[in-house]
Amino acid sequence: MSTTISEPLDLSSIFSFKSILLKLIGVICAVVAIKGFMIPNHFLDGGLLGISILLHEFYHIAVWVPLLLLNIPFVVIGYKRIGKNFAFHSLLSLIFLGIALIFLPIPEVTKDHFLVAAFGGVFVGLGIGFVIRSGGVIDGLEIIAEFTNKKFGLTTSEIIMAINTTIFLIIAIFLGLEKAMYSILTFFTAVKVSDYVVDGFEKLISLTIISPNSEIVKSMIVNDFNKAITTYKGERGNLPGSYGVKHDCDIIVAVVTRLEVHKIKKAIAKKDPKAFMFVQNINEVGGGLLSKKHGH
Repeated sequence: MSTTISEPLDLSSIFSFKSILLKLIGVICAVVAIKGFMIPNHFLDGGLLGISILLHEFYHIAVWVPLLLLNIPFVVIGYKRIGKNFAFHSLLSLIFLGIALIFLPIPEVTKDHFLVAAFGGVFVGLGIGFVIRSGGVIDGLEIIAEFTNKKFGLTTSEIIMAINTTIFLIIAIFLGLEKAMYSILTFFTAVKVSDYVVDGFEKLISLTIISPNSEIVKSMIVNDFNKAITTYKGERGNLPGSYGVKHDCDIIVAVVTRLEVHKIKKAIAKKDPKAFMFVQNINEVGGGLLSKKHGH
């Protein structure tokens, strides 16, 4: 039974200047990592890229061949589970990547193992991040992790880490422990860089405030900083030494970016030094006003 998401194919988005530019930047960064750092020094990464380089090491197959072939089933899964536009964005990105791997000449940049692991990871992360910003992926593990996440309740990071742990164990057994450790460093760097490229300065944070002057705080966040808030009822008090002393209060929650959170906290503390505040990172947000501002 087909579960393809019913959505119109938006060719204007897929072939827009911004989308193509982001894909090309991402693909060039990925090729620099693969041909300039990793393959000449026999280094690997996680994901399908790591498997493709592993097959290249063992069987001397051009790395673009397994990379494209391994990704095709995941593009099909993405078409059925995520949508047509996502699948076409990913397919176009993979075509660009295959062409660039064949025709783009990239010289070896360095032989220093630490620099290869670090900057190879940086360029892989930039490549993955920019392609994701364009609407697709160049590593199908992101697709299967997203599907498994929804089906089994595990986080995407947990699933990808489990798969990559298996890859790193194979590297340790066949290529040595040192190669495996450098590959883990490359993978970790790539993940952090790609997360930053995707989230950027718009990484969302939940700011919670409990204040005896809640009306002042609410007015400031909404009117001065133009941010939406959610308020729910709670109690403040019950402190050590005065347990049982409590007061009804409004608990205020606002979703802000990482650049906004510091100045909002500073402004609240200036107005109400007794305000209690804490922040939480948000992995995913959807619906309401935020979807209109940050949705793709």
